[in-house]
Amino acid sequence: QVQLVESGGGLVQSGGSLRLSCAASGFPISSYTMSWYHQAPGKERELVAAISSAGGSTTYANSVKGRFTISRDNARNTVYLQMNSLKPEDTAVYYCFAANWGNSYWGQGTQVTVSS
Repeated sequence: QVQLVESGGGLVQSGGSLRLSCAASGFPISSYTMSWYHQAPGKERELVAAISSAGGSTTYANSVKGRFTISRDNARNTVYLQMNSLKPEDTAVYYCFAANWGNSYWGQGTQVTVSS
């Protein structure tokens, strides 16, 4: 059974940090580009960060550059999103996404709320 399970979300004050984890099962993430997206109420889902299958290439939304870091541990079949200097506008549901040439999978999401 293919699953992506996010964890690590919660309520944090502005300026604080959170580390999100996305644990995959049922497939090896080593052959997948892994990404984090977020979706705020009333808005479209947007790409936050992505990392190539071997981890050698990363990309970030302009709004999170310098504050967020995506990483992966293929041996643990897990991808992470370290979020520092959080702002109220980072409040959203954060989703993990796996994709390669043939398949794509979404996680169920984890809520991140940043209070001012």
